[in-house]
Amino acid sequence: MERTENKRAIVEALRQYTAQKGGQNKAAASIKGVSAATISQMLNGNWEQISEEMWRRVARAIGVTGKSWHTAETMTYRQIHLLLQAAQDESRVMSLTAPAGTGKTYAAREYEATHRNVYRLMCDEFWSKNDFVEELLRAMGERTDGLTKRERLTLACRQLAKKERPLLVFDEFDKLSDNVWFFFITLYNRLEDQCGMVLLSTDYIEKRMRTGLKYQRRGYPEIWSRLGSKCVGLNRADYDDVRLVCQANGIADEAVIDDIAASAEGDLRRVRQLVFAHNQKQTSKQ
Repeated sequence: MERTENKRAIVEALRQYTAQKGGQNKAAASIKGVSAATISQMLNGNWEQISEEMWRRVARAIGVTGKSWHTAETMTYRQIHLLLQAAQDESRVMSLTAPAGTGKTYAAREYEATHRNVYRLMCDEFWSKNDFVEELLRAMGERTDGLTKRERLTLACRQLAKKERPLLVFDEFDKLSDNVWFFFITLYNRLEDQCGMVLLSTDYIEKRMRTGLKYQRRGYPEIWSRLGSKCVGLNRADYDDVRLVCQANGIADEAVIDDIAASAEGDLRRVRQLVFAHNQKQTSKQ
């Protein structure tokens, strides 16, 4: 029964994911190793021939963990949603910074899941330029087979320009190498006033930017100018945020909330772990 319920949760999330991506073909193209036929079978209840590994692959791709979790609209969560909405509505370009564990990735993922034409890339320090463009096209649900790097970039820009109020969110952008950073300049130049772009990272990006400006490194003045010569800084989670997360997930005891807040020290990843541990302990007592 539990496995069946989990599959139903995956299907419900997949239905939303497919709508957000613009159809089953684009949803399939955005998930490695998953065909449009498999997605169709999942959505239509034809589960007999779908392997457990395929269910796990889809679940990972669309963010279904199997653990019950309820969203709490913390201050950072609300700020990020408002800023992403502004960037999308007005085709603005900005850099948002916040300490690790503030919930910025969670907030961005939730925004992407509930808004059309939003594409979030979780950046990787090992990406090459080709990796960057390939991941961008995959997020958009576009096939890249047989295309050169230049053709892939042209396709990405052309498809984004066709969409209504598109938004690109580059999560952990500060991890990318300088060479990949310069692709941001190319995207900006080709999509100015047609596509919103948000760089999401810790405040290390601003330190790196100012160092690059100080030593006049190639490309840094251009990037900094396109960001409006500033980063928008967000604060670490406070006690009220921790209380909201706890209450949203079934913890009302103020003493327990105090203990979690003191132990977590403003890190919402730690809060999540502690909430899970507390709730699991309570369940085992029943």
